[in-house]
Amino acid sequence: MNVLNGETIFHRVAAANATTFLDFLRILKILYPDKLIMLVLDNARIHHAKMVKDFLRQKGECFHFIFLPPYSPQLNPIERLWKWLKDAVIANVFHKDQKDIDQAITRFMDYIHQRPEEVLQRLGCAA
Repeated sequence: MNVLNGETIFHRVAAANATTFLDFLRILKILYPDKLIMLVLDNARIHHAKMVKDFLRQKGECFHFIFLPPYSPQLNPIERLWKWLKDAVIANVFHKDQKDIDQAITRFMDYIHQRPEEVLQRLGCAA
């Protein structure tokens, strides 16, 4: 989530691992080719993986990682987005199958892509 304009970029994957994280970094580099990309990250292993470090040494001049202290999700605005998604899509909702869940997530993503100002406000990043 871009804290300056509320734009969100989702990279939906079956599993979160170093490979899928690298795929996400490559997507960001394509979307913001001439920008410094600052990412606020927790200390998950995938963020510190050898393949990620190797990528950053070779092609990561446009990235700057800010690692949060352990056990501090309240400092990361993206955690509020995940809570919003869970409240809107999963909490107290019956989904008949995985396809139904995927469709609900897609509707949520479409909703927030159309409302960047609301994203900033809900996540506490609005001016």
